[in-house]
This record gives sequence, structure tokens and C-alpha cells, in this order.
Amino acid sequence: MPPAVTAKYDWILAITTIAFVFSAFGNGANDVANSYATSVAAQTLTMPQVGVLATITEFVGAVGLGARVTSTIKNGIISIDRFEGNPGALMLAMGCAEVGSASWLMLATGLGMPVSTTQTVVGALIGVGFASGSPVKWAWESGSVSQVAASWAIAPLIAAGFSAIIFGSVKYSVLERKDSFKWAMRLIPYYLALTAAILALFIVVETPTAPSLEEFGAGKAVGIILGVFFGVLAISYIFFIPYFKRRLVMKDARVKVWHIPLGPLLLRDNPPLYFPGNPDGQYIGEYQAEGKSFNDSPEASPDVRGNSPASLMEQNPEKVAPILGDSSSVEKGPQQPSGMRRRHIGPHERFLEPNKDLSIAHPQRLWGYVKFLLLQGVTRDVITHDTAAMRAIHARANKYDPRVEHLWTYCQVASAMMMSIAHGSNDVANAVGPWAAVYQTYQAGEIATTSPTPVWFLVVAGFLLGAGFWFYGYKIMRAMGNKITQMSPSRGFAVELGAAVTVVGFPRGLPGVQGWLNMRDHGFGLLG
Repeated sequence: MPPAVTAKYDWILAITTIAFVFSAFGNGANDVANSYATSVAAQTLTMPQVGVLATITEFVGAVGLGARVTSTIKNGIISIDRFEGNPGALMLAMGCAEVGSASWLMLATGLGMPVSTTQTVVGALIGVGFASGSPVKWAWESGSVSQVAASWAIAPLIAAGFSAIIFGSVKYSVLERKDSFKWAMRLIPYYLALTAAILALFIVVETPTAPSLEEFGAGKAVGIILGVFFGVLAISYIFFIPYFKRRLVMKDARVKVWHIPLGPLLLRDNPPLYFPGNPDGQYIGEYQAEGKSFNDSPEASPDVRGNSPASLMEQNPEKVAPILGDSSSVEKGPQQPSGMRRRHIGPHERFLEPNKDLSIAHPQRLWGYVKFLLLQGVTRDVITHDTAAMRAIHARANKYDPRVEHLWTYCQVASAMMMSIAHGSNDVANAVGPWAAVYQTYQAGEIATTSPTPVWFLVVAGFLLGAGFWFYGYKIMRAMGNKITQMSPSRGFAVELGAAVTVVGFPRGLPGVQGWLNMRDHGFGLLG
């Protein structure tokens, strides 16, 4: 039973708990797209695949890496002196912050606006500070508002620089060289090894109980990077290269990713394939966002200057042809007719339309409603360019050999999964922080500066993060993919790895990014 001093505020706890559910759900719907949008936009992964992966990785990040001894209020965005001796006022303040954060997240997600959940919670806490008369920490110090605000400009610029360097290295060493596939096969083991090494250090540094990169030491960091690099390099030559040769050089569509452990056996004339794929299927994907829908005609889609895709084809056929379906330059499996792509069937048409003439109580129609509710979030089209101008703009983007792009899908997916795990471990504080403060103050009857975070807090939050993306993340996926820039596996790999390098290399050395990660790692003094 809670102490009498806070028992009468159970209504605050109830409202805050409801707001927490929406906040964590909105966090998953809005922020998880940061990790996987490029993979979907590049058609490396489908929405159902990402839905399953995101649910797993967010849960693992929140529960496996998010458990820590927390500093509930100490060293936060606002000072707690104002609430000393008045736990009810603190509960109300944190409850208001949770409600404000949840309301804005759900509204922004509904409108398809990508927003920072971290900025949302910081703004909510600042608003609470103003309303309560509690001093807001504006001074340039660890975790203060000024450092947090500075990081919002500094961190994206650093990440953009790293991503440009990474993509530039891929572009000029592989993509734009003569016989690019040959160079890709030569260099992909090194890119796989480099990606694994950076992500290994990323996991070690981002583990909540780990020391800072400075405390960790350069020797240990270099040891991890080199050890993982050469280990994965050996694995790449033993297992991945035979797989790539069988699938891309020998064009064997039966070979799937689960055959990688066969290694050199794949080079035999008749390898022992378990659960083989369809031998008549495609051995490689398109990996380009297609600008044409099934019913489009070249003449019906003028660009911003009035040029139709047909005229663009005449001006620059080698760049525009792939987006119009002309893929004769690269031999693949069976393709759709030239100039056409398979029309995407949305959830309404797939689950509701076939049964619309049946009685509302008919089991088949009810089952259609159930499937619609459970699957509508991961069966929507988030790839097709929705305007003629967007299609025309992306028609000018360079298209590279799909065999080369396929090699980078593995690096891209690994990077996306690691970023999602990190999001689950860190950004869970955005939703759990205010709710944890209210719950623990309610249970203790006083303002506790430190307290452990119960694992069940993180279990609930991890589940809600995954559920938010599964049911509602499609709105942000539409905005975070090809609407920003044309995506392909090589471009998406550069985006994801650039973000990871930024987090690893500048978490505490650069003041702006330090504030950004302090806010995530310490949960504004509410969590972590």
C-alpha cells in the first residue's frame, strides 16, 4: 500500500499511466522509422519484415540494454527544489509532462510529421518548469537545455559528413568504376568487416552500464575494432563470398540467406541445399524505388519543368530506364512487363473488400476485420512516389547495378538493427522517465533521488515501442524514405553507418552531442 501522503493522488498515477502507453506507442511509431526507413525505401526489407524485426530489436534494446540504476530526478532539465516536501506536486508536474509529450507525439505521427521524441519530452519538461516556477537549467553544463539544443544542430551535421564520406568511398571505389560488380566482390568483405567492427564498438559503448569512450580507453577500443574486423573478414571469405558467387554469379535463385553457413559447399555443382527457394524465381531484387504505378503512363507524369518521363528517357535513357522498368542492362529473373510495376494492394482492398457483401456477423467478414486491424500497419504502400514531380526528380538519380546493390543489403540491415537496439535501450527513457518518477514517488511517499528501474517497466515499454511501429509506423516511413532522397542499399548503408559512427565517436567529446546523448542516457535526470 502506498503511504497516505500520496495515496490520494492515485488518479494522477492512473492518468500518467494512460499517457505513458500513448507516449511509448507514439515513440515507436515515430522514432523507430529512423532506424528502418532507409531499408524499406531501398526495398531491402518489406514492411512486414521490418515490423517483426523492429518489434524484436526494440524489445531487446529496452529490456536487455535498458535496465540500469537510475537517477530519478537528480541533475535533470528542471530543478526539483521547488517540489521538496510536496510529492503530490511533483507527481502532477511529471504527469503533465507525460500527457503533453504523448499528445504531441500522437498528433505529429497522425499527420505524418517526423519529430524527435527526445525534443518532445525536453519541451514538456521545460513547460512544466515554467508553470511550476521551478528553475530551468539553461547554463552550459552536462545535460542542460543549452547543450541539448546545441546538439540538435551539431549532431545531424556530423552524421551528414560521415555519411557523405562513407557513400563517397563506396561510390568511387565500386559503384562508378568500370566492371563495378567485380570490384564489389573484391571489396565487400572489407566493408562487412568494417561495419561489424564499428557496430561492435557501438554496442559496447552504448551499453548503459558501460564507461564513456574516454574512460574505456583507446587501447581497448582499437582492440575491439581490429579483433572484430579480422574475425568478420575471415568469415566473409569463408561463408559470404561463396554465397554471393552462387547467388549472383551462378544466378541460382534456390540459394537463400539461410544457406550462408554452407560456405564452400555452395561452390559445388549440386550443393546440399536445405529448404531451397524457387528455382524459377528472381535471384536478385530491384532495390530502387519505382516511380511508376501500375496505371501510370509516361505522358501522364510530367516533372516540375513540364518534362514527362518519356522525354526524360530521351534525354538520359541510362538513368531513367530502370525506373520505367527497362532493366535489360542487368540480367535478372522474371520481370514485370516493361514500363509497369505490380500494383500494390492496400489493406482495405486486401482484407475488407472481398467480404463487403457478406453479413456483418458472418465469420469470414469478422475474420477480415481482425486481419485488417492486426496487419493494416505493415501492408500499406510506403515506397511509391506519390507525385509526378517526385517521380521525375528521382528519375534523375544514378541507378547502379542491382547485383552490386544487393551486396550492400547485408551491411544495411545489420546497421539498421543495431540502431534500433540502441534506440530501444536509450529512447525508452523518453516515455518511461516521467511515468517512473510518478510511480516511484507514489510508492515511496517522498521524492527519491535514486531508485532502481524495475525490469517490468522496460518490458512494457519495449513491447509498446514495437507495437507502435507495427500499427502506426507506416505514416512516418512514407516521409523518412524516398521523400527525402532516393534510396538504395548502398545509400541506406551510408546513412545508417554514418549515424552509428556519430554516436560512437562523439558521445561525450563534443559538447552538443554530449548533451544529446546525456539527455538520452540520463533521461533528463528521470531515468538513467
